[in-house]
This record gives sequence, structure tokens and C-alpha cells, in this order.
Amino acid sequence: MTEQSTQLQTVNVHRAGGAATIELNRPEKLNAWNHQFGEDLLATVNELAADEEVRAVVITGAGRGFSSGADLTDISGGWTTEDGRPDVYRTLTERYHPIMQGIRRMPKPVIASVNGPAVGIGCSLALCCDLILAAESAYFLLAFVNIGLVPDGGSSLFLPTRVGMARAAELSMLGERVPASKALEWGLINRVVEDEQLASETAELAERLAAGPTRSYAGSKRQLNNWLYARMDEQLELEAQLQREMSGSEDFLEGAIAFAQKRSPRFAGR
Repeated sequence: MTEQSTQLQTVNVHRAGGAATIELNRPEKLNAWNHQFGEDLLATVNELAADEEVRAVVITGAGRGFSSGADLTDISGGWTTEDGRPDVYRTLTERYHPIMQGIRRMPKPVIASVNGPAVGIGCSLALCCDLILAAESAYFLLAFVNIGLVPDGGSSLFLPTRVGMARAAELSMLGERVPASKALEWGLINRVVEDEQLASETAELAERLAAGPTRSYAGSKRQLNNWLYARMDEQLELEAQLQREMSGSEDFLEGAIAFAQKRSPRFAGR
């Protein structure tokens, strides 16, 4: 099967038959999200959603991980509020949340192939997909609380629909790693495979879906969206509003500084 590839600054796209793979490509930053990354990923999601020759989509990461979350050195892509704070509301509403909406509304199945860490909004991206395969060494972490923020990227919506209230609260509030084996046990993901088998298992599943009844998959996805995510736009707006509030707090400033200094934060609740 002939493979075709295209490259943007931070995202690669590989096409083989009816399957397309989005490869997050900032490996030197563990595929952390910055302004350019958001632009490239949104453009790619929109392009593949509209391409009728693409019947299944895979999202994976180049290098050692899926995605380490937001790049704290470029958390707002240069957008700032009137008081000089990062304008995370604009970043979320104009760039990151449309990616999640595009994936959920794409009339074809989307597979997350998680190699290594899926952290913060990188975890949200994986949870947004229809099916999640993970390498044995992979882990999932909603790290927002560790720097004084709240979950975003739709994770406050996707998480409880996958694992329920108790575990969603634990993941959101404790900010602890969930290894792939526990994620499978909890129902957070679909399959765990040996590290060296992840690429081949993912390709096999993508090929199976690309050869399957695409309209049926799209119909099933619409049913699930209607039942589970009918209030998605409302919840994403709430996430953005709350994140704007959190990013203006003293706790976030302390969390970001502590992260940069590689020390434990000293939160004051302000």
C-alpha cells in the first residue's frame, strides 16, 4: 500500500489507503501544545474531516510521548488580556476547543494511539477520540490541578462519561498518573498492547475501520454524541470561562513558577 505524507511545522499527516494518521510532531517538547501546534492540528482535523477519501483517522505522537500538554512557555500563543495575563480563554475558544469539536463531529472513526505520556490537554485529546489504544508504558495525567488550573480541552466532559463521577473527581483533583493497565481496568481506554506492537496494532485497526461501513460508524458516532455530548459546546464554554478565572489567580502564577523551577508549589488558595 502506497503511503503519502505531508508536513506542517508541528504536525505530519500520513495517508495509507483510506486511513490517515495525524502525527503530533514537536518531539523535542514531548509534543507540547503551542500557538503553531494549535493552528496546525486544527487545520489538519478540518482537512481530514472534509476529505471523503479518508475513512478512518489515527492520532499519535512522534518521539517518546503522545503529548505533554500545554507548553507553559507559550500557553496563550502570545495573546494576552488587558491586565497582561495569558489570554487562555481566547486560546481555548478559538483554537483548542474547535479541535475537540471537529474530532467529535467528524463523520468517521478516530483512534488515539497513545505512546508514552498523555498529559493535560494531551490527555483531553486522547479522551476525545472514539477508540484509545495505549502502549504498556503509556500513562494518562490530568495535570491541570498541579499548576492551579482546571481541566480543559473537553476533559471535564469526556472523563466522567468514560469512568464515572468518583474516578473523574480523583483524576481531576489529585492530579496523579494513571498507568495504561489501570486506565484499561477503569474503562478509560479500550486496549493496551506491548510497546513494540502499538504501531502495527493501530495500523491494523485503522485499516479494518477504513474498509468497514463508514456510514454506520458515522451514525453510531452521532448517536453517542447525542446521548453523551449534547451539551458539549456549553461545557467547553464553561471550561474556558473557568480557565480564564484560574489563569488570573495567584495559585496559577505560583504553580507555573514552581513548575519552571522544578519544585513543589506552595498554593495559598488565592
